[in-house]
Amino acid sequence: MATTQLTPPQSPLQWNHTPESILLETSRLIAEAEGLDDRLGAIAATDATIESVIRPYADLENRQAGLINQLSFYQHVSPDKRLREASNEADAKFRKYGIEAGLREDVYRAIHKVYEDNKDNTALDAETRRFLEKVNRQYERNGLSLPLEKREKIKELKQQLSTLSLKFSQNLSEETGSLLFTREQLEGLPGDVVANFEKVEEPGAPIKYKMTFKYPDLFPVLKYAKNAETRKAAFTADQSKVPENAGLLIEAVKLRAQLSHLLGYKNFSEYVLEERMAKTPETVMNFLNDLRVKLKPLGEKEFEYLKTLKAQETGVQSDDYYIWDQRYYHTKMLENDYNVDDIKISEYFPMQNTIEKMLSIYETIFNLKFVEILKSSKVYNTWHEDVQQFAVWKLDNNEHTFIGYLYFDLHPRAGKYGHAANFGLVPGYIDVTSEKKNYPSTSLVCNFTKDTKEKPSLLKHNEVVTFFHELGHGIHDLMGQTKYSRFHGTSVSWDFVEMPSQLLEYFCWDEAMLTKLSSHYKTNEKMPSDLIKSLIASKNVNGAMFNLRQLHFGLFDMELHTSETGEVDVDKLWNDMREDICLISNGGQSFKGYGSFGHLMGGYASGYYGYLWSHVFAADIFFSKFSKDPLDVANGMDYRNKILARGGSRDEMDNLVDLLGRKPKSDAFLAELGLSEK
Repeated sequence: MATTQLTPPQSPLQWNHTPESILLETSRLIAEAEGLDDRLGAIAATDATIESVIRPYADLENRQAGLINQLSFYQHVSPDKRLREASNEADAKFRKYGIEAGLREDVYRAIHKVYEDNKDNTALDAETRRFLEKVNRQYERNGLSLPLEKREKIKELKQQLSTLSLKFSQNLSEETGSLLFTREQLEGLPGDVVANFEKVEEPGAPIKYKMTFKYPDLFPVLKYAKNAETRKAAFTADQSKVPENAGLLIEAVKLRAQLSHLLGYKNFSEYVLEERMAKTPETVMNFLNDLRVKLKPLGEKEFEYLKTLKAQETGVQSDDYYIWDQRYYHTKMLENDYNVDDIKISEYFPMQNTIEKMLSIYETIFNLKFVEILKSSKVYNTWHEDVQQFAVWKLDNNEHTFIGYLYFDLHPRAGKYGHAANFGLVPGYIDVTSEKKNYPSTSLVCNFTKDTKEKPSLLKHNEVVTFFHELGHGIHDLMGQTKYSRFHGTSVSWDFVEMPSQLLEYFCWDEAMLTKLSSHYKTNEKMPSDLIKSLIASKNVNGAMFNLRQLHFGLFDMELHTSETGEVDVDKLWNDMREDICLISNGGQSFKGYGSFGHLMGGYASGYYGYLWSHVFAADIFFSKFSKDPLDVANGMDYRNKILARGGSRDEMDNLVDLLGRKPKSDAFLAELGLSEK
């Protein structure tokens, strides 16, 4: 990372919108798009060509994608509630327009004519042929071959689903719940964690500490609180923090089933997976259930050991081990059996230093340079004062070539997105008229603790892993070298999109990488080798139980969306499947954790399996290419150019074969889980 003076050929985004300007710009963009639709729809079949139809269609899509993303992004990060509300309203309007535009029969006729005339035209470049095929298929999957009455019903269902999705997300972002605990109830929590809690003092009552449901508050309580009732209260409250969302998901499942029937599919999964690498629900269910069968015996062994830890601590031999006990006794096991102390380890990962070292690693692997745009700079412009801004450059052939802008928004605040995610802001593309490159912008949104007067923000090792994961998405976004914005960066098949992020997680478990990343916040010393070795040895501790938890999410998702009617007892399904698959008792309680399962309302419906599916590819690539030397530049560049740069412009399996020299295998993934030999 550097702060030297290099001048990018493109200015960064400006973040000076008001609620009013967001809505005005939204109306302008929609009017522009509607105008193009009208012009395309009026083109006679004999005049429908690449030049008259596809070129203007692609041009508008390219130019508007980043503008729409930015206006919709404020709802997740702006400190101004009015701005968040305007952004949410803009998002709803864009979605409404998109649904209506996708059902324009006149536009489809023009596009389909060009597709039929050019589908075998080898004179067209491969990416343009793929663009034409994807756009044509997009309209077909909207039901444009159906009678008008059915198309109107499809539009109605899609509008309802869009509204439900936005409301679900907004409820999570605006959630402000909390619990109050006394210091006694928080026994076991590190003092600096408690010091970060807001104090609530009332006359004649002991001081209480306010735990919000943001991760930096919640997770330490679940991991360290000795009092089981405290853990139970925290877990139970978190699972029901947005009760209204439960009904939104239940309604969405029914509407998705209706939509899939209208479009000629047995269920929603069949409709969704047709366009994914997996292709069919049967393939996904076989993958998940096969993994479940293999993992269950290992999970049962892990579970029995955790129960013995609880018995040793409580002095009571019992099967009473509950879901709110899991993080606590997992943490105990790491401390007792592996000498892995999260708090001690975090002292070696002060956030700003870790960011610098992490970016240095990415610079080496991918031949990049990150130049921070300092707050004192005239071009620094972000949506909040906490945000860090970078210009990113390639250094191929010893020349600086600008590739895009990167933003880090890393601390929790009111109204902000509560998890960790990468948000693509502007996709890259080649202007269809000038043939100039338009450069991407991307943002990492996380929720790490802030610096205090006593010490800097210290990252737990799992937070370092999260950071690498999300920056894996970010680098995928920045490295895109596609002609069309719809194929840029992370615009790949949904069951492939997690591969680049999961690949980079492996770097956080490598001894040389951990040595490079670490620096004690007081002494600047590297993490001792024995502590690093202990940490690495703990990587797959309770790994079967972790992956059974992932299987619960994936199978729950598939059960919902393979239902032909959508009439599912979601509450019972969620709780029964968790006990059955994860092996851990709910303690006789019924939880509504699916109400904060944002994936199912944010694009991952019938897609959560993709985390495990793409992990197979990530493991294969890491152990084939990077395990011996994670900083091997030749392998890094090969991966950059054959996977990241191509985005969705080529078939993902073709790219994998090109990189690996063969079809991907699951051997490395299964071996990691203790299920086979490498």
